[in-house]
Amino acid sequence: MILAVAMAGFRERRRRPAYAVVLLAAVGLGYLAIPAPGSHWTIVSLGGYRGVYNSAYTGTVAALAGALWLCVGGFFVVRTALAQDRATGVRELLVASRMRSASYLIGTFLGNFLVLASMAGALAVTAALMQLARAESTALSPVALLTPFVLLTLPVLAVTAALAVLWETVPGLRGGFGNVVWFGVALIGMIAAQSATAPLGGLGTGLLTDSLRTAMTAQGLRPEEGAIGFMYLDTAPTTFLWTGFPVTAGLVGQRVLLALGAVVVAVLPALWFARLSPLRSSGGPQRAVPGQPQDSSSADAVAYSRGAEAARSTFARLVLGEARVLLAGVSRWWWAVAAVLFVAAIFVPSRALLLASWGWPVLVWSRLGLRGRDVGVDALLAAAPRPVARLLAEWVAGVVFTAAVGGAAIVRSAPEAWAGALFVPSLALLLGLVSGVPRLFQALYLALWWCVVNEFAFLDYLGAVPGGPSPLAIAAASAVLLALATAVTTTRHRLR
Repeated sequence: MILAVAMAGFRERRRRPAYAVVLLAAVGLGYLAIPAPGSHWTIVSLGGYRGVYNSAYTGTVAALAGALWLCVGGFFVVRTALAQDRATGVRELLVASRMRSASYLIGTFLGNFLVLASMAGALAVTAALMQLARAESTALSPVALLTPFVLLTLPVLAVTAALAVLWETVPGLRGGFGNVVWFGVALIGMIAAQSATAPLGGLGTGLLTDSLRTAMTAQGLRPEEGAIGFMYLDTAPTTFLWTGFPVTAGLVGQRVLLALGAVVVAVLPALWFARLSPLRSSGGPQRAVPGQPQDSSSADAVAYSRGAEAARSTFARLVLGEARVLLAGVSRWWWAVAAVLFVAAIFVPSRALLLASWGWPVLVWSRLGLRGRDVGVDALLAAAPRPVARLLAEWVAGVVFTAAVGGAAIVRSAPEAWAGALFVPSLALLLGLVSGVPRLFQALYLALWWCVVNEFAFLDYLGAVPGGPSPLAIAAASAVLLALATAVTTTRHRLR
């Protein structure tokens, strides 16, 4: 039964658009992790040196990059397994079976792990192809290539899969707020896991840098302090031969303990997770239960006001209605924090306040493009006339909301950020329409926002980093995103 739950969860999640997006991002990450020979970019540097692109080196850098990316992006793909079972009615079937809560949680954990492991497998294939494409070493060794994925990546993905189960069983972490919390926890955890003193070896970066230094010393080179991450060097790094880190019994034992700890974390919620009871569930939308059919002849007549059929909503009313839908249910404490940031930005022209005010509304932006799906009227709205007008009204409502929340920071800190008020709603609208879930925008936008915080100029959509794209370029990108959203809406309307 455990394996059946795991395989069913794996098959269901691999059909989702979010799975394809994260999978393609993982493949792209594998390409970036192995730059062309002679390039000034590198992911591992020890005083201007890097390893020759053989199976051991390409497999290791791709495995580390995969562990870093999939524990953040992959989490958003697998974190709604329990809620999906409840929404589709699978929970009621499991209640009638002999399966216990612990077995159900283990099966869900294994399904999550299979999804993440399949992404890691695609990244391993990418690493092999990149080794052959870079042609510094064409001798392909499957053992040297896959060993880093088995020992470094898979245990970290097991922890991610287990924490996704835990997140769904803790009140307050099941919704969008939990996604934001996970992004912060994952970043802090990745930084801590790169320490040489990290428990159970962490991400394995300490092991990697020690092995690289040993190989450099044996070849008469002088190793310096290692750095891991996408870096641009003033001069292209010099290569040296590295054949992989030593696989010892202690290392294998550490990684096995890390994987076993993940299993314990996945089973732990059984202490408070009711035995598949539909009354105490893991969150998610309630499944509508159809009622008894009614005789239409005995139904009461519905009175319509005079002229209602001929009434036509203006575009302004559409925008107002979309704004009300967008902001429905936003709590008072959220507005209180937004007001504090707005007032502070008026009196203090600070880049930090600009970034804070443009990170706070992420949960509201992620509602764009999802109108009607949460309440089950999306098909009805899609069949209604004027779909493009309603889409543009939703986009205008998002732009107005963005300008209102971040307007003070735009005026006081970065006037160029006006283009960001067009870009963010356009991105949220397109991703919401394509994926049908808010998690995709939440994951991608938080990653984009974090890049701006760390001053990646080429990704700056706020004008907060010198040397970034011009506001006109950001506005043009916004127009492209809006055009794509319009094309998706028009196509769906014609196919109905």
